[in-house]
Amino acid sequence: MKPLRTSRRRLAALSAVAAATLLATSACGGGDSDKEGGGEYNAGVNKVANASSKKGGTLKFVGVQDADSWDTTRMYYGFVFDFSRFYSRQLVSYSPKPGKKSLDLKPDLATDNAQISEDGKVYKYTLKNGLKWEDGKPITSQDVKYGIERQWAQKTLSGGPTYIKDVLDPDGKWKGPYEDKGGFDAIKTPDEKTIEFHLPKANGDFEQMLAMPTNSPVRKDKDTKSKYTLRPFSSGPYKFKSYTPNKSLLLVRNKHWDRNSDTLRKALPDKVKVTLLTNPDERDKRLINGDADLDLNQRGMEVQGRQTALKQHKGNVDNPQTGFISYVAFPQSVKPFDNIHCRKAAIYGTNHKSVQTARGGPTAGGELAVNMLPPTVPGADQNDDQYGIRKNGGAADVAKAKEELEKCGKPKGFKTTLAVRNTDKADVKSAEAIQASLKKVGIKVELDEFDGSQGSSIVGNQATVKRKGYGMVLYGWGPDFPSGQGYGIELWHSSKIRDNGNNNYALIDDPKIDKGLEDAIAELDPAKAAEKYAEVNHRVMEGGYYLPLTYLKVVQWRSDRLTNVYAADSFSGWYDFASLGVK
Repeated sequence: MKPLRTSRRRLAALSAVAAATLLATSACGGGDSDKEGGGEYNAGVNKVANASSKKGGTLKFVGVQDADSWDTTRMYYGFVFDFSRFYSRQLVSYSPKPGKKSLDLKPDLATDNAQISEDGKVYKYTLKNGLKWEDGKPITSQDVKYGIERQWAQKTLSGGPTYIKDVLDPDGKWKGPYEDKGGFDAIKTPDEKTIEFHLPKANGDFEQMLAMPTNSPVRKDKDTKSKYTLRPFSSGPYKFKSYTPNKSLLLVRNKHWDRNSDTLRKALPDKVKVTLLTNPDERDKRLINGDADLDLNQRGMEVQGRQTALKQHKGNVDNPQTGFISYVAFPQSVKPFDNIHCRKAAIYGTNHKSVQTARGGPTAGGELAVNMLPPTVPGADQNDDQYGIRKNGGAADVAKAKEELEKCGKPKGFKTTLAVRNTDKADVKSAEAIQASLKKVGIKVELDEFDGSQGSSIVGNQATVKRKGYGMVLYGWGPDFPSGQGYGIELWHSSKIRDNGNNNYALIDDPKIDKGLEDAIAELDPAKAAEKYAEVNHRVMEGGYYLPLTYLKVVQWRSDRLTNVYAADSFSGWYDFASLGVK
């Protein structure tokens, strides 16, 4: 889904005592019973907690990070993809079911899944009857086309993923809807109910791309361009009532939404309310006190709140495996990380166990990551442990680190700067653990904290990275859609290297990796594609471009009031917001 573009938190140290307490709590499960608080521990993991069809009430979110954009074209944070389904619809979307069952694509605006030509290059859909915008006007195929065409307007609407644009127009020839009023020829709308996509070459994930909220319809006469984020026009069950950036958001029912046309969204609450704070500990207090129902950002509770929840309210807690990985990238534009052996020295020299502990142990931090494919992505292979991370129990391999330092011409070590979001406590703690372990092998790491909400213009800006000497960038990533392409193309393919808004922080430009990705993308058999993505992942780790840290797990709070709660693999193990209700 993308970088771990969710909640951002300020620095707070985790003492050894707190860490020990947390690990003990994680080991024993916390509390005397798995049924304390609002129900049963992990009741929302691979099953539905508090199933109900009761309508009414106000669903209350609390968060510490606003959306990158509420404009469906510009959004990229995972929690925003999830939340946007309250007010946006797509041709197809994911099943409202827990766990892996959520990955099945179902028709949404369309009457059925795509009619696909034998060569895999033409996708055709017919829209359902009775689809309406929030003002009662019909939703047409031209609205769907226009919403997708906005991806081409990168000068005005940058920030979101551009998969459809890149697949349909790989050479970037079309100028976009604001410069060329004629429309894009590869998307055809012969009538108001029919839309066809003509691909230059087959892509096995094309329908999964269309399921992303960034491919929602937008009506041309309601397009306020860069201001659209302040008041998107609704095609879903709710519409914007009020929004104050970084403070609050209120959605109310869209009376023109037809429940009979939408089997994927339960639309149970009358209102959806978001309160935005700056202090994650205050957020956790509000959750535990019952002032809010769940965390908007879905990054999990902080240390104090987590301990209290596991000890005293375990029945209100879920601990799902997310689709995200925490990692460090080595920008090759910053010396000495243009040298593979210097990169490998940092990988071997890092104590992964100390990083895992800093993030909250196996329960809150996740399992040790041995390579760059999270376990929820097809092609993930936990036996591909080229650096012996799990074999060594996460301990640093000091001897091999020093061997690599010799090979890269830095036998006494070197100095570098690690960029880390100051708005994410777990990331800062991880950075401190990396700093401490690399010091033991002679690599002196200075930490430079930056505002996580500005990541795309800081660590995503090549000139800034080079000027500030960011030899290491600590970040997180999850699939934009559940495949190796949806996860790896932005991180690994040379065509995704951008001057600004870059996600290929390591600046990987390897023809064999590019070809491996392209072969996997063209493969229409998912099992064979997964094998190809595993091979690409292996080559990425061979190149030492990334230091994998942990496959993230989170301690997630659900209030006593919440109904229909479940973690969905389609949203990287987070709750499916569109199914939630309140008692």
